Amino acid sequence: MPVGTVLAGLFMGFGLIIAIGAQNVFVLRQGIRREHIGLVIVICAISDAALIVAGVGSLGAVLEHLPWFADAARWGGAVFLAVYGVLAARRAMFPRSAPLDDVARTSDPTGPESDVRTTTRLVPVALTTLALTWLNPHVYLDTVVLLGSVAATHGDARWWFALGATVASLVWFTALGLGARWLGRFLRTARAWRVLDGVVAVIMVALAVSLLAA
Repeated sequence: MPVGTVLAGLFMGFGLIIAIGAQNVFVLRQGIRREHIGLVIVICAISDAALIVAGVGSLGAVLEHLPWFADAARWGGAVFLAVYGVLAARRAMFPRSAPLDDVARTSDPTGPESDVRTTTRLVPVALTTLALTWLNPHVYLDTVVLLGSVAATHGDARWWFALGATVASLVWFTALGLGARWLGRFLRTARAWRVLDGVVAVIMVALAVSLLAA
Protein backbone atom coordinates (compact mmCIF):
# COMPACT_ATOMS: atom_id res chain seq x y z
CA MET A 1 0.00 0.00 0.00
CA PRO A 2 1.48 3.39 -1.01
CA VAL A 3 0.89 5.14 2.31
CA GLY A 4 1.95 8.53 0.95
CA THR A 5 -0.69 8.38 -1.79
CA VAL A 6 -3.40 7.31 0.64
CA LEU A 7 -2.49 10.15 3.00
CA ALA A 8 -2.49 12.64 0.11
CA GLY A 9 -6.04 11.57 -0.76
CA LEU A 10 -7.04 11.67 2.91
CA PHE A 11 -5.74 15.20 3.53
CA MET A 12 -7.09 16.55 0.28
CA GLY A 13 -10.46 14.95 0.99
CA PHE A 14 -10.58 16.59 4.41
CA GLY A 15 -9.45 19.92 3.02
CA LEU A 16 -12.25 19.99 0.47
CA ILE A 17 -15.08 18.59 2.53
CA ILE A 18 -14.78 20.50 5.80
CA ALA A 19 -15.53 23.87 4.23
CA ILE A 20 -18.90 24.95 5.58
CA GLY A 21 -21.79 24.57 3.20
CA ALA A 22 -25.45 23.64 3.04
CA GLN A 23 -24.73 19.92 3.27
CA ASN A 24 -22.50 20.22 6.35
CA VAL A 25 -24.95 22.54 8.09
CA PHE A 26 -27.78 20.07 7.43
CA VAL A 27 -25.74 17.16 8.84
CA LEU A 28 -24.94 19.21 11.94
CA ARG A 29 -28.57 20.21 12.31
CA GLN A 30 -29.75 16.61 12.13
CA GLY A 31 -27.04 15.53 14.54
CA ILE A 32 -27.99 18.18 17.08
CA ARG A 33 -31.66 17.23 16.76
CA ARG A 34 -30.77 13.49 16.74
CA GLU A 35 -33.07 12.88 13.79
CA HIS A 36 -32.22 10.02 11.41
CA ILE A 37 -28.53 10.97 11.63
CA GLY A 38 -27.37 7.44 10.75
CA LEU A 39 -29.27 7.57 7.47
CA VAL A 40 -27.92 11.05 6.70
CA ILE A 41 -24.33 9.93 7.31
CA VAL A 42 -24.74 6.85 5.10
CA ILE A 43 -26.27 8.82 2.23
CA CYS A 44 -23.57 11.51 2.33
CA ALA A 45 -20.68 9.04 2.59
CA ILE A 46 -21.94 6.68 -0.13
CA SER A 47 -22.74 9.59 -2.45
CA ASP A 48 -19.25 11.03 -2.02
CA ALA A 49 -17.68 7.62 -2.60
CA ALA A 50 -19.67 7.15 -5.81
CA LEU A 51 -18.67 10.58 -7.10
CA ILE A 52 -15.00 10.03 -6.23
CA VAL A 53 -14.97 6.65 -8.00
CA ALA A 54 -16.65 8.24 -11.04
CA GLY A 55 -14.08 11.01 -11.15
CA VAL A 56 -11.05 8.78 -10.68
CA GLY A 57 -12.34 6.21 -13.17
CA SER A 58 -13.31 8.63 -15.90
CA LEU A 59 -10.21 10.80 -15.69
CA GLY A 60 -8.04 7.70 -15.38
CA ALA A 61 -9.41 6.51 -18.72
CA VAL A 62 -8.65 9.92 -20.24
CA LEU A 63 -5.08 9.65 -18.98
CA GLU A 64 -4.58 6.33 -20.75
CA HIS A 65 -5.47 7.90 -24.11
CA LEU A 66 -3.93 11.34 -23.49
CA PRO A 67 -0.62 10.93 -21.60
CA TRP A 68 -0.03 14.70 -21.57
CA PHE A 69 -3.15 15.10 -19.46
CA ALA A 70 -1.18 14.14 -16.34
CA ASP A 71 0.94 17.30 -16.52
CA ALA A 72 -2.10 19.42 -17.36
CA ALA A 73 -3.99 17.95 -14.40
CA ARG A 74 -1.02 18.49 -12.11
CA TRP A 75 -0.68 22.18 -12.97
CA GLY A 76 -4.43 22.77 -13.08
CA GLY A 77 -4.92 21.01 -9.75
CA ALA A 78 -2.08 22.97 -8.17
CA VAL A 79 -3.57 26.28 -9.31
CA PHE A 80 -7.03 25.33 -8.06
CA LEU A 81 -5.69 24.18 -4.70
CA ALA A 82 -3.67 27.36 -4.30
CA VAL A 83 -6.71 29.53 -5.06
CA TYR A 84 -8.82 27.42 -2.71
CA GLY A 85 -6.20 27.88 0.00
CA VAL A 86 -6.05 31.64 -0.54
CA LEU A 87 -9.84 31.91 -0.27
CA ALA A 88 -9.80 29.86 2.94
CA ALA A 89 -7.05 32.11 4.32
CA ARG A 90 -9.13 35.15 3.40
CA ARG A 91 -12.13 33.74 5.29
CA ALA A 92 -9.86 33.11 8.28
CA MET A 93 -8.57 36.69 8.27
CA PHE A 94 -11.87 38.38 7.43
CA PRO A 95 -14.60 36.21 8.97
CA ARG A 96 -18.30 36.69 8.48
CA SER A 97 -20.98 35.82 11.03
CA ALA A 98 -20.88 32.40 12.66
CA PRO A 99 -22.23 29.90 10.08
CA LEU A 100 -24.18 27.89 12.63
CA ASP A 101 -26.04 30.64 14.44
CA ASP A 102 -29.35 29.72 12.81
CA VAL A 103 -28.78 26.03 13.53
CA ALA A 104 -28.12 26.79 17.17
CA ARG A 105 -31.33 28.78 17.52
CA THR A 106 -33.61 26.30 15.79
CA SER A 107 -32.05 23.02 16.89
CA ASP A 108 -31.19 23.49 20.54
CA PRO A 109 -33.33 20.93 22.41
CA THR A 110 -33.19 23.08 25.53
CA GLY A 111 -34.23 26.28 23.75
CA PRO A 112 -37.60 28.00 23.78
CA GLU A 113 -38.77 26.16 20.67
CA SER A 114 -38.07 22.68 22.02
CA ASP A 115 -41.60 22.16 23.31
CA VAL A 116 -43.17 22.70 19.87
CA ARG A 117 -40.55 20.98 17.74
CA THR A 118 -41.70 17.86 15.93
CA THR A 119 -39.62 15.09 14.44
CA THR A 120 -39.15 15.21 10.68
CA ARG A 121 -40.15 12.06 8.83
CA LEU A 122 -37.48 9.77 7.44
CA VAL A 123 -38.35 10.14 3.72
CA PRO A 124 -38.18 13.97 3.66
CA VAL A 125 -34.85 13.82 5.49
CA ALA A 126 -33.47 11.31 2.98
CA LEU A 127 -34.69 13.33 0.00
CA THR A 128 -33.26 16.54 1.43
CA THR A 129 -29.89 14.87 2.00
CA LEU A 130 -29.83 13.53 -1.57
CA ALA A 131 -30.79 16.92 -2.98
CA LEU A 132 -28.13 18.78 -0.99
CA THR A 133 -25.55 16.31 -2.26
CA TRP A 134 -26.44 15.57 -5.88
CA LEU A 135 -27.92 18.94 -6.83
CA ASN A 136 -24.94 20.89 -5.54
CA PRO A 137 -22.66 21.88 -8.47
CA HIS A 138 -19.69 22.33 -6.15
CA VAL A 139 -19.69 18.66 -5.20
CA TYR A 140 -18.99 17.71 -8.81
CA LEU A 141 -16.15 20.20 -9.02
CA ASP A 142 -14.60 18.93 -5.78
CA THR A 143 -15.05 15.19 -6.18
CA VAL A 144 -15.28 14.42 -9.89
CA VAL A 145 -13.09 17.14 -11.41
CA LEU A 146 -10.55 18.13 -8.76
CA LEU A 147 -10.08 14.84 -6.90
CA GLY A 148 -10.24 12.94 -10.18
CA SER A 149 -7.62 15.18 -11.78
CA VAL A 150 -5.20 15.00 -8.85
CA ALA A 151 -5.73 11.24 -8.53
CA ALA A 152 -4.79 10.88 -12.22
CA THR A 153 -1.33 12.29 -11.43
CA HIS A 154 -0.68 9.25 -9.22
CA GLY A 155 -0.93 6.86 -12.16
CA ASP A 156 -1.63 3.26 -11.19
CA ALA A 157 -1.83 4.29 -7.51
CA ARG A 158 -4.77 6.62 -8.17
CA TRP A 159 -7.24 4.21 -6.57
CA TRP A 160 -5.26 4.37 -3.32
CA PHE A 161 -5.65 8.14 -3.51
CA ALA A 162 -9.39 7.64 -4.03
CA LEU A 163 -9.45 5.35 -0.98
CA GLY A 164 -7.90 8.06 1.17
CA ALA A 165 -10.40 10.67 -0.04
CA THR A 166 -13.31 8.27 0.56
CA VAL A 167 -12.13 7.52 4.09
CA ALA A 168 -11.89 11.28 4.75
CA SER A 169 -15.51 11.70 3.66
CA LEU A 170 -16.72 8.83 5.85
CA VAL A 171 -14.77 10.02 8.90
CA TRP A 172 -15.90 13.63 8.49
CA PHE A 173 -19.60 12.95 8.10
CA THR A 174 -19.56 10.42 10.95
CA ALA A 175 -17.76 12.82 13.27
CA LEU A 176 -19.94 15.72 12.20
CA GLY A 177 -23.19 13.82 12.68
CA LEU A 178 -22.47 11.80 15.81
CA GLY A 179 -20.41 14.53 17.42
CA ALA A 180 -22.79 17.35 16.52
CA ARG A 181 -23.91 17.97 20.09
CA TRP A 182 -20.31 18.39 21.20
CA LEU A 183 -19.00 20.09 18.06
CA GLY A 184 -21.92 22.50 17.96
CA ARG A 185 -20.68 24.17 21.13
CA PHE A 186 -17.47 25.19 19.37
CA LEU A 187 -18.53 25.58 15.72
CA ARG A 188 -21.21 28.16 16.51
CA THR A 189 -18.62 30.91 16.82
CA ALA A 190 -16.91 32.80 14.00
CA ARG A 191 -13.57 32.31 15.76
CA ALA A 192 -13.83 28.55 15.54
CA TRP A 193 -14.40 28.74 11.79
CA ARG A 194 -11.46 31.12 11.45
CA VAL A 195 -9.24 28.44 12.96
CA LEU A 196 -10.81 25.75 10.77
CA ASP A 197 -10.40 27.85 7.63
CA GLY A 198 -6.78 28.50 8.60
CA VAL A 199 -6.14 24.76 8.77
CA VAL A 200 -7.85 24.27 5.40
CA ALA A 201 -5.68 27.00 3.88
CA VAL A 202 -2.48 25.35 5.09
CA ILE A 203 -3.56 21.92 3.80
CA MET A 204 -4.57 23.22 0.37
CA VAL A 205 -1.39 25.25 -0.18
CA ALA A 206 0.78 22.36 1.02
CA LEU A 207 -0.94 20.00 -1.43
CA ALA A 208 -0.49 22.53 -4.25
CA VAL A 209 3.23 22.74 -3.53
CA SER A 210 3.54 18.96 -3.34
CA LEU A 211 1.88 18.63 -6.75
CA LEU A 212 4.31 21.05 -8.37
CA ALA A 213 7.26 19.37 -6.67
CA ALA A 214 6.26 15.89 -7.85
